[in-house]
Order: sequence, then structure tokens, then C-alpha cells
Amino acid sequence: MFKPLEGLLVLDFSQFLSGPSAALRFADLGARVIKVERPDGGDLCRRLYISNLELDGDSTLFHSINRNKESVSANLKDPEDLKFVRSLIEKADVMIQNFRPGVMEKIGLSYETVREWNPRLVYGVVTGYGRSGPWVNKPGQDLLVQSLSGLAWLNGDADQPPVPFGLAVADMMAGGHLVQGILACLVRRGITGHGGLVEVSLLESTLDFQFEVLTTHLNDGGKAPQRSAVNNAHAYLGAPYGIYKTKDGYISLAMGSIITLGSLLDCQPLAEYSDPATWFTSRDEIKAHLREHLLKESTPYWLGRLEPADYWCSDVLTWERLLEHEAFKELQMTQQVRRDNGAELVTTRCPIRIDGQIYQSDVGSPRIGQHNDKIKREFGGVGIQ
Repeated sequence: MFKPLEGLLVLDFSQFLSGPSAALRFADLGARVIKVERPDGGDLCRRLYISNLELDGDSTLFHSINRNKESVSANLKDPEDLKFVRSLIEKADVMIQNFRPGVMEKIGLSYETVREWNPRLVYGVVTGYGRSGPWVNKPGQDLLVQSLSGLAWLNGDADQPPVPFGLAVADMMAGGHLVQGILACLVRRGITGHGGLVEVSLLESTLDFQFEVLTTHLNDGGKAPQRSAVNNAHAYLGAPYGIYKTKDGYISLAMGSIITLGSLLDCQPLAEYSDPATWFTSRDEIKAHLREHLLKESTPYWLGRLEPADYWCSDVLTWERLLEHEAFKELQMTQQVRRDNGAELVTTRCPIRIDGQIYQSDVGSPRIGQHNDKIKREFGGVGIQ
């Protein structure tokens, strides 16, 4: 099975999540990805634990975001190692780094330098806040970016403090945007023969993530977002949008007519809100009626009333229930990866299908410098030991 990026060589100098997630997607789509790490500990993500679970000396987070890559260890301050790294860069198609602004310049691996070695190189950079401005030296960390971007004021109910996402959304969005930019630059290179510099930042990606509601704010006189006091799920959408407790679980209700909903649920108070404008102006009143009413019956009962009428709703699954569901199994969304020493991990696969193909690989994440000898022989035989 031929993958669309086979033949591309990507050098991944990045660490943590944003840059490595971009490099991971290139690997998923067929590119050869060589991770360039420090000899003394490698990517700091190897020791970044999101639980107390580890495998073969590295965090499961590292394993999940660095599968299907090779690793060389190199001290970028050592002239011999740097000479070897240059030999890699001269042959690479893509180079990814997410150091703070100025770090790669000091090492001698800035875009301005390496494009002289390899004019066809596409050089991808992730920063926290861009390369200029008062925040340029702040730590580019996901929670901090969520906090500075206004994102945390969209989550939770009106009486709650700012609530961040329970995921590294700034990192993941920036990684996705970096992939888009690099692929665009590769297409341009196919036309012009020249590479280029692709830059994204966690802050800009998180602002773009909010484009819908931020655009509203920029055009409605600057009104602050108003989170619902009752089961908030979107600071700008009217009733019934939210997740509600039922007799035995939860049910989510998306957009739809309140009058239709009241009829389907036999919830008489909703009949008073015939004017669609009230679905916004009286949002909390309507949702309070729903909150009380939906407690009377089970989730399957309410779904049995709503789904046949094509009213937008769903059950609210735990991971345990999701993983047992036939709909999840049909996706074939998991794969088992392994290291050459037998260490195994179950993780997700590439979510992209091309020509109907599901892209999987059983190659696990590399140990620090695991491929030093192989890559040293292949790319010139100098430098790293």
C-alpha cells in the first residue's frame, strides 16, 4: 500500500506535543521521520507523565505521539555532532523545531542558515506567541495559552471561574496547522523548486480555533460571551444546547426548535416560547425547565422519542461504553505498536483515510539514539557515536 508522503524525509527536532504531533502525522502518511534528540534524556516528553503509567522507561504520552519514528541522539553544541546533523539537513525535505525564539539561531540552525545548505528544505517552526511582542519569551505551554487567549471563558457555567479544556488543544491545533502549512509549502516547492519557512504559534492557533465566536464578538459591539447558567455547552448558542442529567445517565441536545422539542418530550412549559428570539433571551429559563423534566425518565426513553423525529440528540458515553460500542469498533480506530524489545502499546491510528485505506503501522516510538549507527552509515559516517 503506497502512502502519499512516501519518499519524504522529515527531521523532527521538536519536543513535547505540538511539533512532534505534526511530525507524527507526516509519519502516518508515509514520510520517513527522524527524531533528533539530546543524548542526555532526549525529548523532555519522555518524562512528561499525564498519569503514573509508563512503558519501557518512557511516558505513554511520548509513546503515543512519537510512534513510527526513528531517533538519533546529537549534542547540537558539539561541532562533530552538528556536522552530522548538517548532513541530514542537506538531504531532508522538511525540518520541524519548536524551541523558543533565538535558540536555533544560537546553535547555528536557523532557517536563514540551513536554507543555504538546502534551498529545497521546508522549515517548520512552532512558537508559543510568535517571534515578536511582549509575550515572546513566555513559556509556550498549553494551559497558559488557553488562559491568555480567552478560551477558558467559554467553558463551564456562568457562575464558574474560567474553565480550561481537559485536553492540550493549543498544542494539537498548532500541530495541525503546521502540517497544513508545510504541505502547502511542499506543493509550492513542486512548482518553484524552492522550499520555505512555515511558522505557527500556539496563541494564533488557539485564536483561530475560536474564529466563530471571536468573529461574533468583533462585530456585535464587543459584548462579552455570556455562558449559560444552566448546563452551558456553548457561550453563544441558545436553548436547548447542552448536556442534561436523566434518570439513569445523561443526554445531549443540540440545536432545534423549542416548540418541537416540547411536543416530543411532552414538556408543557416549553410551549410558551414560540418566538425563536426567546430561545436566546430566555435561554436559562428554558434549560431549567428541561433540566427538571429530563430527570423523570431514562436516557433510552428520551432518545426513543427524539431520534425517530430526527431531533439532534445523543447519549453521553463514558470511554468504557464507547469502546464496547459497535460504532466505535467499526472505525478500527486503535492499533498496537511495539518496540524491537517487545514493549507494546495500544494507541490510536491516523484518523485520515485516502482512497478508502486506513493507515496503520505497528512501529513503536524509538529509544534515544536507537538508530544512530544505521543513520550514521546512511548519511555520511561522521559525527554521532
